[in-house]
Amino acid sequence: MPAHVRVWCLRHGESQNVAGEVAGSVPSAALTECGGQQALRAARVLASVPIRGVYASTALRAQQTARPLAAAHGLQVSTVAELSEVGIGRHEGSTDPAVRRRTAEVLRAWVVDGDLTQRVANGESGHEVLARVAATFHRIAARHPGETVAVVGHVASLTVALGQLCGLGAAMWGTPLPHAVPFRIDWDGARWHCAEWPG
Repeated sequence: MPAHVRVWCLRHGESQNVAGEVAGSVPSAALTECGGQQALRAARVLASVPIRGVYASTALRAQQTARPLAAAHGLQVSTVAELSEVGIGRHEGSTDPAVRRRTAEVLRAWVVDGDLTQRVANGESGHEVLARVAATFHRIAARHPGETVAVVGHVASLTVALGQLCGLGAAMWGTPLPHAVPFRIDWDGARWHCAEWPG
């Protein structure tokens, strides 16, 4: 009988790139003061959950969100580059509203239309994002049979990957992941399941 794995997922807290409407993965962007409070609140929400591992992307905002949660369980944050936000190539760090619109169009094509070939400029395709994030979730599950872990990631990369892994499809569109709100997905040894999409 395959061991069940429970994964508490959350988007990082509010960060400077989001507040400043900066597009791209922006790995150096820190949490805002509000984002720091959201991270602490998420740690309190999961304080009684028997978490055995905390994983986060290498982005500063994800690390800052994960640290209070890890500390509450006496753990260190394991950094995973493959959990990073979607790369948008030459438009990385842009504040041009047209780039943000194109980014939203591409994400919609991935989630609603299932067209994973789309990309922003010379950035990642949906196929590339799905491959790296899905492989990471499978590796994490393999390391923690029968256990519970937490994963801190990013709105677009988590959305496209979990939408595909859990078979959520277009129903999740229009409800973007809120900042630092934990939600659970489960690995039954063969498939991933998400009982409820937050937001």
